[in-house]
Amino acid sequence: MQFVDYDAECKVLSAMMHDDKACLEVVERLHDKDFTDPFTRNLFTLMSGLYIRGIKPTTAEIIKEGLTLGFISKLQDKETLQHIAKSYIDEENIHYWVDKVRRARKGRETQSLLRRYSALLQEQGKLDINQLVSDCSGDLFSLAMDADTEKIDTPEEIAELGIRLVNERVEQYRRMQEECKSLGHVPMEGLPTGIKTLDNKTLGMKPGDLVILGAQTGHGKTAFALSVAQASCVEEKNNILYVNTEMSRNQIAYRWGTILSGIELHRIRAGNLSNEEKAQVIESYDGLRRSGFYPASIPNLTPAKLDVLARKAKMQRDIKLLILDYVGRMEKIHPDLQEWQVLEQIIKSMKILAQNLEIACLILVQLNPDGSLQGAKRMENECDLMLKLIPVEPNDLPKLEEILKMRLEPGTNYRIYVNKARDAESGVTIPLVFDKARQRIRQAEELRDGWESYGKPVEVMA
Repeated sequence: MQFVDYDAECKVLSAMMHDDKACLEVVERLHDKDFTDPFTRNLFTLMSGLYIRGIKPTTAEIIKEGLTLGFISKLQDKETLQHIAKSYIDEENIHYWVDKVRRARKGRETQSLLRRYSALLQEQGKLDINQLVSDCSGDLFSLAMDADTEKIDTPEEIAELGIRLVNERVEQYRRMQEECKSLGHVPMEGLPTGIKTLDNKTLGMKPGDLVILGAQTGHGKTAFALSVAQASCVEEKNNILYVNTEMSRNQIAYRWGTILSGIELHRIRAGNLSNEEKAQVIESYDGLRRSGFYPASIPNLTPAKLDVLARKAKMQRDIKLLILDYVGRMEKIHPDLQEWQVLEQIIKSMKILAQNLEIACLILVQLNPDGSLQGAKRMENECDLMLKLIPVEPNDLPKLEEILKMRLEPGTNYRIYVNKARDAESGVTIPLVFDKARQRIRQAEELRDGWESYGKPVEVMA
């Protein structure tokens, strides 16, 4: 019996030519060994290369690239390509055809295993039947589990990983201490938020982390998100994907102008700038141009669109962080679900996405007027770090100073409350200065000697 499904191979390749979602599905789940025909195998390799480089693998692009590589050299090659392109399927069926290709490959591998062990059974004089049964069952189990995508580690592998991580961590810490000579400075494991105390306590947003930031309407969610982006991709040069469901491209560009230049947003938008200020703003955009900031403004965002977008950005830009600003504007997965159920499902899918892509995800959510978050308990179960951005009224500042036992700089008007931290201390409050006119958020300065750190546990002010 031959386990070959040429028709399925053609259909998945045709789908790649017509649909972006199909490209992601095929590139992520299939390999060149899944294709039996030399032409379809080479075509898959060529198309995958185009897609990863950010080029849509249309027929025209394939022919152009194929001619350059010598892959398409005769009329018959073009005719075969045209035949495959006409095998178009609806992108919603792509999972079915990818599974058919994978099942055919698994059938071939099973045949190969059975032939190998059948040959070993003939060597009776050298045969260790117990070892053969053990090896055969292990190989068949790995095949059943898709060992190339799912793996059970051994104790030795985890121990070796731990040793390597500790050695790397100590060396990184010592190197950073030597380079910056900064007391109390802790090297990051993940990406920084730009809030020193938060970064020191959490060691940054690590691959697989899901971070939730809650704030009320008009109280700095986007400013915080762009502050994180500035720390992570402008200052540290990491690639990040920033998805906004509310603002246009123009609004995002204006915000960066004020963040980087320090000139008030309303003046930049009005054009009320002197020649010197205009030059200052324009020059400040050089920092953004050299950064790894990749934005997308999508008002009708769905979980499926976000998943495709994130996977494409990971594949093509090797992003380290996804920022979703904000989750409340995403379309419902199912019209009958309540809002908290929608949020819970989205948060769960984002956690899975963070783990699968090995990136950090920062999700912005809306707080109720009383500072609570509907469905918060369910969200807490999924996230690694839950933060609340809360305004501090002038009358409340003395109380905050008393609890933190520090005198804070004038202008301290917000605080971050660490509601949950999987790998750090929760119940911590960090005072902030939010300059709304310039859309800048930073940690508040202490004005009294004797206190070397912010961030005392403040349960009473949660």
